[in-house]
Amino acid sequence: MAAELHPRSGKLVGLSNSNRTARRNQPVQEFNHGLVLSKEPLRDRDVFTVRIDKKVNSWSGSIEIGVTTLDPALLDFPSSATGLKGGSWIVSGCSVLRDGRSVLEEYGRDLDQLAEGDRVGIQRSSRGELHLWVNGQDCGAAASGLPPKLWAVVDLYGKCTQVTVVSCEPPLPSAERETVVRVEEEDEEEDAVVCGVREDAGITALMNVAAMNGVMIGDEVPELSCGHSRPDKFPNNLEPDAVLTEHQLFDVFNNAIVSFYQAEDEGGGEEGGGGGTGGSGATGSDSSSSRNDTRSGSRGGAPSNDSGMGAGDAGNTGNTSSAPAGGGGASGAATGGLTTNDALLFHEKCGTLIKLSNNNKTAERRRPLDEFNNGVVMTNRPLRHNEMFEIRIDKLVDKWSGSIEIGVTTHIPNNLDYPATMTNLRSGTIMMSGCGILTNGKGTRREYCEFSLDELQEGDHIGLMRKASGALHFYINGIDQGVAAAQTPGVVYGVVDLYGMAVKVTIVHNHNHSERLRRNNAIMRAMSPDVGRPRPTLTPDSDAPERLLFHANCGQKAAIISDGRTALRPHATDDFNHGVVLSSRPLRSNEVFQVRIDKMVDKWAGSIEIGVTTHNPAYLQLPSTMTNLRSGTWMMTGNGVMHNGTTILDEYGHNLDRLKAGDTVGVVRKEDSSLHFFVNGVAQGPAAWNVPPNVYAVVDLYGQAAQATIMDDMVDLPPLPEDSSEGPTAMSPGSPCSVLGASTATDLRFHHLHGTNAVITNGGRTALRQNCRSEFNDAIVISNRCLRDGELFEIIIQKMVDRWSGSIEAGVTAIRPEELEFPNTMTDIDYDTWMLSGTAIMQDGNTMRNNYGCDLDSLTSGSRIGMMRSAIGDLHYYINGVDQGVACSGLPPEVFAVIDLYGQCVQVSITSSSGPLDNSLCTSNITEKSFPIHSPVAGVAHRLHGKHGKNVVLLGEGCQAVRAGGYAHGIVFSAKELKVDELFEVRIDEVDEQWCGSLHVGLTTLAPAELPSCPLSGFSPSLPQLRAKVTWLLCGSEVRRNGVLQRQNYGRSLERLTVGNRVGVKRCSDDTMHIFIDGEDMGPAATAVAKVYAVLDLYGRITAVSIVSSTLMEDVEGVKAPSLSSGSCSEGEDDSTPVREAAGEPCATVPTAMAFLENHGKNIQLSNQKLTAARVSSYNQGLLVTARPLTQQQLFQFQIDRLNPSWTSSLSLGVIGHSPDRLNFPSTACCLKRSAWLLQRDSIFHNSLKICENYGPNLDTCPEGTVLGLLVDANGCLHLYVNGMDQGVAAQDIPAPCYPFIDLYGQCEQVTIVTNNVPTVGGEGGDARCQGDMEKADMVDGIKESVCWTPPPDVSPNKSCEYQALCSRFKDLLTLPDGYFSEDAKYNLCYCESCRKLRGDEAYYKRGEPPRDYALPFGWCCFALRIKPHCEVSNALKKWHIAYHGTSVGALRRALDHSQLLPGTSSIFSVAPVKAEGPDSYSDPEENSAPGREVPRVRLSPTMRYSGLETFAPKVQFRDPRSHRCHQAQVGFQVCVRPGSYKAGPQQTLGHGEPLDPRFSNSEIEWITKEQGGTLLYGLLVRVE
Repeated sequence: MAAELHPRSGKLVGLSNSNRTARRNQPVQEFNHGLVLSKEPLRDRDVFTVRIDKKVNSWSGSIEIGVTTLDPALLDFPSSATGLKGGSWIVSGCSVLRDGRSVLEEYGRDLDQLAEGDRVGIQRSSRGELHLWVNGQDCGAAASGLPPKLWAVVDLYGKCTQVTVVSCEPPLPSAERETVVRVEEEDEEEDAVVCGVREDAGITALMNVAAMNGVMIGDEVPELSCGHSRPDKFPNNLEPDAVLTEHQLFDVFNNAIVSFYQAEDEGGGEEGGGGGTGGSGATGSDSSSSRNDTRSGSRGGAPSNDSGMGAGDAGNTGNTSSAPAGGGGASGAATGGLTTNDALLFHEKCGTLIKLSNNNKTAERRRPLDEFNNGVVMTNRPLRHNEMFEIRIDKLVDKWSGSIEIGVTTHIPNNLDYPATMTNLRSGTIMMSGCGILTNGKGTRREYCEFSLDELQEGDHIGLMRKASGALHFYINGIDQGVAAAQTPGVVYGVVDLYGMAVKVTIVHNHNHSERLRRNNAIMRAMSPDVGRPRPTLTPDSDAPERLLFHANCGQKAAIISDGRTALRPHATDDFNHGVVLSSRPLRSNEVFQVRIDKMVDKWAGSIEIGVTTHNPAYLQLPSTMTNLRSGTWMMTGNGVMHNGTTILDEYGHNLDRLKAGDTVGVVRKEDSSLHFFVNGVAQGPAAWNVPPNVYAVVDLYGQAAQATIMDDMVDLPPLPEDSSEGPTAMSPGSPCSVLGASTATDLRFHHLHGTNAVITNGGRTALRQNCRSEFNDAIVISNRCLRDGELFEIIIQKMVDRWSGSIEAGVTAIRPEELEFPNTMTDIDYDTWMLSGTAIMQDGNTMRNNYGCDLDSLTSGSRIGMMRSAIGDLHYYINGVDQGVACSGLPPEVFAVIDLYGQCVQVSITSSSGPLDNSLCTSNITEKSFPIHSPVAGVAHRLHGKHGKNVVLLGEGCQAVRAGGYAHGIVFSAKELKVDELFEVRIDEVDEQWCGSLHVGLTTLAPAELPSCPLSGFSPSLPQLRAKVTWLLCGSEVRRNGVLQRQNYGRSLERLTVGNRVGVKRCSDDTMHIFIDGEDMGPAATAVAKVYAVLDLYGRITAVSIVSSTLMEDVEGVKAPSLSSGSCSEGEDDSTPVREAAGEPCATVPTAMAFLENHGKNIQLSNQKLTAARVSSYNQGLLVTARPLTQQQLFQFQIDRLNPSWTSSLSLGVIGHSPDRLNFPSTACCLKRSAWLLQRDSIFHNSLKICENYGPNLDTCPEGTVLGLLVDANGCLHLYVNGMDQGVAAQDIPAPCYPFIDLYGQCEQVTIVTNNVPTVGGEGGDARCQGDMEKADMVDGIKESVCWTPPPDVSPNKSCEYQALCSRFKDLLTLPDGYFSEDAKYNLCYCESCRKLRGDEAYYKRGEPPRDYALPFGWCCFALRIKPHCEVSNALKKWHIAYHGTSVGALRRALDHSQLLPGTSSIFSVAPVKAEGPDSYSDPEENSAPGREVPRVRLSPTMRYSGLETFAPKVQFRDPRSHRCHQAQVGFQVCVRPGSYKAGPQQTLGHGEPLDPRFSNSEIEWITKEQGGTLLYGLLVRVE
């Protein structure tokens, strides 16, 4: 029987490869309709076998296989195989179904678990039994009594998207299979024996020495083989009970390894060194096929010969790829050597950013400073057993976190859709990432080895090997790290992910002497017994302590003089780093290491750094600066403390950068494992805890520090205080608190003790859960001290993931952090703990109350959570500053705040609102935006209720409402019912002119307390849609009741409201509703109004309001409310009132004296009195700093003058906390690592570490003419301004003074300082409006063009989106006249994933009269068309509906010529004329048409999910003129269609099936129009795959 598929198949199946391969189209959008059958009936005993080629992770379920009696030629294909009736047997998952009903629940292997490359077959035995075969293994009988004539059935269901038929033959007899298996096993064993013949004698000897000293490598201690030659410098007394001292042990290691290498290079040893075994065991014919590349630098240099001579006889020739651990050194020799064509190389198919070179031995990631992923490469063939796959790191960049990842995968390179990172792959993949092992993207071993791949440097080697036993081993610089995975599939490819810092690697086929010496250092460093454990001393009998000196091994630019007491940088004026020196021995407990600065130079920025490290200086590869070391290191730098390169304390002690010659600095580790620093003999307080013993002192002669001398005369040094509270820092942030010392004035921080997966950064203010996509718990953090009565502990959620269920949990505990054994989750604690989890209040792990006033699981990024213990022992929670009421009572007086970063919640930070709780809460500046907060008048009683729309944030104790995003979901209620004749009035604070619509105001009988939770995710998006209870409202000038129009032209229209207008609502004694605008009664709007709550809808333009009414004062006209904003200026109440400044401090304009500093990046040229800076060459070295510091409340602004689209990325900006006069300007701002806050793209970095993301707009998308600004408010918080709009708080605790800096990077080539203020959005007066003067009719699809700004009409469009640029190049290939398209390119909108998220697009909008839903064309790019002058543009844009029309490329021109869709256009979608249906059909025939007349019609749809189907918009292939890659493209139109000119009905072209769009049912997804002129072409849509 032919192994082919029948040409008839499910409607989404495409066949290829002579009908042997089947693929389900649209695999991400559709999960079924993938049924295929065999071409011919099965013969008895034939196994119809298919291979799974591709799977996706979008769905559940996978391939289904079986047999059926139904003939495919006559079959009406169902949506899935389980829908087959009339004699069908299907295996689905691990169940067997007959005619859709389960007959066997647990059978065989679970088909859902099969991976790409697995094979599955189906067979009817001669006895009429059904058998399933998986990867050649028979799973037994699944059913019996099958009829003789059956067709094989395969269903490409769910995850399975492509299969290929590989065979349809009877299986081998069992004896033959056993013989084959036995032969294969014997071959594997023989290979293993041959490959294991040769071991490194020196390495094995080292293992024996290590075993005698208790050093274990992996899980085994290998024994010394008697067949190995002994190193000539080994000690003669290696007895089993001998214990060597530290230095003797390393002497043995060093001499043994060097002796072994020398013997190998000389061809000595019993086996002739490298390749000796292979040479002696090879025949002449075998060795003639071996590789003839000689080892560079080897002795002899003779080429390989054909006589079978070993390498020991003919120099270093033949196969020299000896495995570092003795596992694979002779594998090539055993098989006759590797031929050149068989060498391991990188496969030509690789990640999108990979460039291959050096005959595919070298892989490099393009644009390493702009992109950090899409760098996956795989080997060109599977790895053999015991074959070493090793690479060398050639290049790293110091910009990203994370680095190289390496592993194996069962996926075939040609069939793999390469992911962005290999850890995203969920099948058949084992990767080493960091120091852990990930299997199918999930962590299986967290601490696999001592090394971390993230810490490797350029030149380091990484290797892996799959042993014949199936065990996978990784090697780092030649050291076997042990078994990473016990059972690895037999056929695997090597894979490397050039991620993050890793840019370039090369496959290593041979190893020279210098590489081995470097490996020697790595071996000694890894085996060092003095790291983190006590070591025997060399002079145990000596009573006098050994003197502290500097170790001879020091930095490249450093030197040790004066018998080890003095260290210096001899060329300090030429180099500023590579000056690291360490003490010669570890510090004892309470031993002070102190140095005096002897010499300084004034050329550089920065100065001396001091600290401790666990690394032994004898074996440490010294970095350029000690803060680059990512393990076992604590350093004081400037006035901060860093641990493993990460800042743990921001403001600590005296600033080391300000020291002078003659000053002293010191460090000590106390017996309690705490670390303290001294400056001029004064203790600076505890800097770190849990520091291990036996650490070495470190001094980094950095920057200005040129020479230092150890001060060992301790008589002049004050004794170390026992109480850590002494010294200039009473208690360092993050230190363990004392209840008695609770009166200290330190801010609240997170404690340094925390859960296993938690990380504390940003000086104890930020906590995050590492490995957030593989770990969901073990991330509990706790406050550093107990809370005082009435003190608020508030955090803001900064990052969440959508991978888990459940979210943050918050509460308090009476357990001290030192006594707490951190559990998986805090609700596991069964004593003295009170937690809020979701809506449940839990005490000691038991639920004591449900349905508390808020739901923590519904909070999103940007939400704030606070906890407070009142003076009477009540626990209160605050959500976004609003008290949620008493959660529980009877709390003890001393409780610590607890946060559990559980599930979706990944990162939080303590806000500046934390502290004593009073009315100052309303000035919290941790919000999505900073808005002025206007307090109500004196005696105010009105507040807003805590239940509100999901986009609303309440501030000022419920006195102000701010819509944080979108244009809807802004409903708020009064906190209490309105009394008779009680006026509820608000003032409009913020207006966003880019939205249509305005404030809605009214009264409702709906009690907000009856609503479910806050924020209300399932609540009505706008007030006119509120139907739960009776609601009266004013919308524009229309009065509505429950959304039904009651009255038109009532009073002034709310559409005309602007900043400063006041709107009120009152229920009068005659039960009528009255609306007040600016204090003027508009008269009765509705009657028969019952007891009600006031309700407002912050809709469209209105984004912020504040209450100005009270029960005591109904007429508040003329009362002026002072602004409490600390972040920006406040407007006056009207034009006649002088503007009052916030908090008494003026928001000053940038003085004309503000200019750029003459010291700048080397590619910068200043002009215009140092107000303009231009980058004159290259793409970097464009760093600028202002000459004057930025004072608080001073707004520094500059304008982008020129962009160069030839580059990628763009400018970044920020502030530095030290004087720039001596700043050594790096190539980019991301290299600033000292007291630097950087805003880059949409992320915030502190000292090059990311602390926040998704902040403000993406700076890379700012066009020419954009005005950017920086401001530090009175609280020391940094704000970013874009075209005058405050983007909110970017960072806190900015030091004073600070200096703004700008990095003219990539596209940005010129900026100019703005010497006057740009009016803020919504400001009064002036003609300039930063948001763009857009009327309602100017809106495009009812959405904003950008989150924060709209480019002026003369500004170039956004050119940073690569997808939009690709679509634009395809449009150019269509050669359509430019006259068809709008000249204003800002209306060309890209709906790719990144662009739509940047704009904040929602999926669906309404348009027209009456309003009708339409979906945005996600995944398409829209090019705005020019509207003909005679068209009723404004009427069409406002009152017509939006629809889409898929068409072919050939039909575009005619439709554009007529400016509308015409019947008869040669489009598959629109052109097919349809006969007029009869009276019982979906639509009636045309009035005067003759029976049977062909009536051409145009079909439309409100969603491109329907119009964009390939049936309607056929794909065309084109070659991109820039990248020369082939793509497929589709085209369509976005059209305005006149209401009433079309009829909506069911889809008829494709038949009935699953809903294509969740918003539109299939009964209304197709619109048909016959009217000429009923459509108006609005945009050309292009989609490219």
